[in-house]
Amino acid sequence: MRFITTHKHSDLDALASVVAATLLFPDAVPVMPKPVNPNVKEFLALHKDLFRVRTWKEVDSRRASALVVVDAAAWDRIGVPATVRERSDLEVVVFDHHPGTGDIDATWAVQEAVGANITLMMRHLLQNQVRLSPVHATLFLAGLYEDTGNLSFNGTTPEDARTAAYLLENKADLNIVGHLLRPAYGQKQKNVLFRMLEKAQRRRIAGHTIGMAEVEIEGFVDNLAVVVHMCREILNVDAMFGLFSTEKRDNCIVIARSNTDSINVGAMMRSMGGGGHPGAGSALIKTKSAEAIADLIRELLSGNQRSSIQVSDLMSFPVLTIPDHAAMNDAACLLREKGCTGVPVVNREGHLVGVVSRRDFQRKIKKEEQLRAPVKAFMSTAVVTIPPGKSPADASGLMIRHDIGRLPVVQDGRILGIITRSDIMRYWYDLMPD
Repeated sequence: MRFITTHKHSDLDALASVVAATLLFPDAVPVMPKPVNPNVKEFLALHKDLFRVRTWKEVDSRRASALVVVDAAAWDRIGVPATVRERSDLEVVVFDHHPGTGDIDATWAVQEAVGANITLMMRHLLQNQVRLSPVHATLFLAGLYEDTGNLSFNGTTPEDARTAAYLLENKADLNIVGHLLRPAYGQKQKNVLFRMLEKAQRRRIAGHTIGMAEVEIEGFVDNLAVVVHMCREILNVDAMFGLFSTEKRDNCIVIARSNTDSINVGAMMRSMGGGGHPGAGSALIKTKSAEAIADLIRELLSGNQRSSIQVSDLMSFPVLTIPDHAAMNDAACLLREKGCTGVPVVNREGHLVGVVSRRDFQRKIKKEEQLRAPVKAFMSTAVVTIPPGKSPADASGLMIRHDIGRLPVVQDGRILGIITRSDIMRYWYDLMPD
């Protein structure tokens, strides 16, 4: 069995390289050593079903016959079990952008000085004509930007820049990349934030609290999106619009952040020639009148907005359930037949009372006669649910917080549908059908 791994305290470049290696070696099992950086942990929590990354405790390392190591070349950095490291017949492949380092005696290695390890991985993906999904492209670009400082670090090479361009051409999402990287802000950004707070106007429009600030900026100021996000949080408004004009006032940059799905700032910015997502958008508008843009934004907010996407719009239904008085053996047959990991349990009135999963069989069933017992004797009753009117962001937050892959959608005790990580992913990456 072939395993893929990387260094401890994994960053986004390491994770991106692991995922890229799974595209080069489809039969291999990706394994992340612990600990990982917070943004990597968050990304894996939401994309668990898509990438299925394991830890060394979750695999049988004794079966290792080959190992792919990415973004590292030293045994003590990757923390593999002794059962792997001490194998004399172990085939080792290394992809590392730190040449001249490490003590792994690789069977085959690529070690070149480029800004990000994902650049090396992308070179081989392109040679093998591997196609990328928007999710892959987004993760890979986040890893590349993190290790190159958005292509500004001294170690950045032309190949890094070409790789970034290719990933953008393959629908890498800059809004999600920005969220993953959470860039810091310096004195310029602090000054802009102070002026925004001074000039900000709070208004109640169509049932929402809206913040808007017109600020003139001098020269180039990056990370303005971070400033707008912070201003929204400080003012505690549902949506914040920053209108930034230069001294010449030839154009105006509009950056918007929304904390509610009922205000789709991405759609608003698209109508103004820009783009974005429901919670984040921007547009560059050639005009000398920031006030005219502010009036247009107010009109859009007051007019007929596209109805917000709710959990009920994304959920699957009808839902496969099992009665609480059914035998555990029946539940086992149902799980095998449908190929699912769990099924909701309902009582005679049709109310959701629990969930029975494969994990319940593994942990609780010790004797064959227990299979004849009713499901309610072994089901899990601590079920995390979500109402149909909640947003996809609410659903993903619950999934991350409770480390679960699906949520029953419940209203008045009755289960209406199921929303999964895959449903959330299709929404976030704009893969929903028209």
